Amino acid sequence: MINFRIIARVFSQVLIIEGIFLLISAGVSLLYKESAAGPLLYSSIITLVSGILVFTPLRNEEKLYGSREGYVILTSVWILFSLFGSLPYLFTSAAGNFTDAFFESISGFTTTGATIFRDIESLPHGILFWRSLTQWLGGIAILTLSFYVLPVIKSINIQLSTTEFSGQMTDKIHPKAIETTKRLVSIYIALTFGEALLLIIFKMPVFDAICHSFSTLSTGGFSTRNHGIAAFGSPFIRAIITLFMFLAGTNLALVYFALKGQFKKIIRNNEFVIYAILAAGISLFITFLLFHESGKTFSKALSDGFFNSISILTTTGFYTVNFSQWSNLGILIIFILMFTGGMAGSASGGIKIIRLMIIVKNARNDLRRLVHPDAFLPVRVEKKKIPQDTVYNLLIFIILYFITLCAGSLIISLLDYDIITSLSTAASMLGNIGPGLGDFGPFATYADLPSTGKWILCMLMLLGRLELLTVIVIFTRSFYNR
Repeated sequence: MINFRIIARVFSQVLIIEGIFLLISAGVSLLYKESAAGPLLYSSIITLVSGILVFTPLRNEEKLYGSREGYVILTSVWILFSLFGSLPYLFTSAAGNFTDAFFESISGFTTTGATIFRDIESLPHGILFWRSLTQWLGGIAILTLSFYVLPVIKSINIQLSTTEFSGQMTDKIHPKAIETTKRLVSIYIALTFGEALLLIIFKMPVFDAICHSFSTLSTGGFSTRNHGIAAFGSPFIRAIITLFMFLAGTNLALVYFALKGQFKKIIRNNEFVIYAILAAGISLFITFLLFHESGKTFSKALSDGFFNSISILTTTGFYTVNFSQWSNLGILIIFILMFTGGMAGSASGGIKIIRLMIIVKNARNDLRRLVHPDAFLPVRVEKKKIPQDTVYNLLIFIILYFITLCAGSLIISLLDYDIITSLSTAASMLGNIGPGLGDFGPFATYADLPSTGKWILCMLMLLGRLELLTVIVIFTRSFYNR
């Protein structure tokens, strides 16, 4: 049986943490002498009190939980975050209804970055801060749940069903989950402040620098400006954000190894090598495409090519140009990148490089078996044999991913959107990217999407963040059987 008391205890702790950060956002609004300070404070109080009321009678509850509890926690924590995270949007009337408020909130916590706000710059600083903070907290939640929940779920043999666990396929930083989590979160925080400091040095306003660093390291993509990063003309600012988007898409364990001077471990990591080659290769190709077709100077084409390619590859979703207006070849490349994602062990969405590696290697082995039927050809990553059931689960994930994509695209098209808009929007939500193509491309918002469509996109964001199997498994009959 599922122990709901343990689940409730975890949820109460999540609410207390969220309430504290809401209080910080209220302080930001108070600093700018905004009327939004009150609604943010009320949101904080409601969240904190709810968490404390649940936690108090359960504070002595056992901390150990099984795989069923792990699945429920992993699936529900983003919904809980988003429900209470939507309160500031409602109380300040920034969002006109609960649907819009929840959409903006879950878009933040799942690090998607899709928005319903038409005039972002008119929002109070406290709301803008909270909006960026939701993405940063979503990134931390991914890292934290990686080592507290997924090791329990591991017993069900869905080793590659989530970003959080698949990141452990490479070198481990420390055998103890708590120490590992602390180190990864410390790296995450250090990179966040490092980026903010560099942006401030190169003349980005302090508030904007902090908010954009939150959105970059989480691969979220929320901006404080209506035109996103395009609002900042400095090529140095774009270069800094490009670098940190690339770092945000890597396995943070590799950043730790880099800080320790263990560069051989990085070079020998096949996933990182492919990720780096793909990022550089696609960016250069887009650069020459823009230079040849748009008449831009080479430096401008280089800046736009690298920035937007790496942004989509890492599922960050920042933009400096409207890539919906590129040539058909450029649009096709952007669409394909929406499925790729960054490395396992990062906060990025998408399918992930490690999965694509295993798919290609498995396909290669299948072709070899046609010639040598009796050959034993295991799939290997970093010279480690990948269990066949893991490969099987990965193939199930890929099939479900594209079935979900087709279903989402079909529903969006029924709302009278063209095929490019429908397909790219579903791909963007499922990959936790933010902007799509067509009607919902860069510089556009999802404000005009009907409420039904917004709830469908919310579901796609959640499925994408939890990578399908984690959510689907709790709706199976066997999940509730003893």
